[in-house]
Amino acid sequence: MSDEEILVGYDGSADAAVALDWALAEAGRSGRPVRLAYVFEWLTVAGWIGPGVAPGIWPDDTARREVEGLVQKAASDAAAAHPGLTVHGEVFDGPPALVLQERSAAASVLVLGSRGHGGFGGLLVGSTAVSVAAHAHCPVVVVRDSQPGATGPVVVGFDGSESAQVALGFAVERAAQRRTPLRVVRVTQPPSPRRGPSEEEAAASAAEDRTATEQALARWRETFPELAIEVEVVPGSAAGVLVEASRDAQLVVVGSRGRGGLRGMLLGSVSQQLIQHAHCPVAVARER
Repeated sequence: MSDEEILVGYDGSADAAVALDWALAEAGRSGRPVRLAYVFEWLTVAGWIGPGVAPGIWPDDTARREVEGLVQKAASDAAAAHPGLTVHGEVFDGPPALVLQERSAAASVLVLGSRGHGGFGGLLVGSTAVSVAAHAHCPVVVVRDSQPGATGPVVVGFDGSESAQVALGFAVERAAQRRTPLRVVRVTQPPSPRRGPSEEEAAASAAEDRTATEQALARWRETFPELAIEVEVVPGSAAGVLVEASRDAQLVVVGSRGRGGLRGMLLGSVSQQLIQHAHCPVAVARER
């Protein structure tokens, strides 16, 4: 058991509730405490948009108290439903992305819903989502309200980079905790940007990638001998392959930076596609 908390961005929305459920399940496996973080941001001097309460006039102490009550009730209900877990709720002031990034320095993982309202409006649409995922000091997990329950393997995108090594470790540990298979997906790239590879080149590249991936897995197989691990080396688009792999997964894990097929994972379209279109929660792993 660790004192590092599982931090949940919470605003009372349906997606925040699903994110909280995911965090509580994670806490049940790890024994970590959970903290609900509501970020209270005044949008203008004339008024604000706040979850769970009616629009107020700045500064509105009544609205602040209602928000605190909302968060404390959610934390209390979660603790009552999960005996043995420590659950706290806290309200913070400031820009949501910046506050969550700062608070993530003391967290083991930061869990977010993909949509919110009030202080979390548009959290995962545009620059705010990229900022949180790219600059948080701990792994970030994104959960959507429409996503199914926890079934299937844990999937990890692996390209041999240092960031991918971190993602692999995160994925191995989650798969072992959940007692579910691990599926390691490596996307091969053409040896030349000007033409597609020949059959011989493609086969050689795939064999080389598989060997390198198995070498990276050697210590994890030794540490978790009971864990079933499948390696899949396939050609194509990293985003497309991982989104498709997420269809029957309970979690898909990627690193915060990559090379080859995972280049720009948190800076361009690949990360956006995973966050927007994955069929299961997405974890962006990084070293603390």
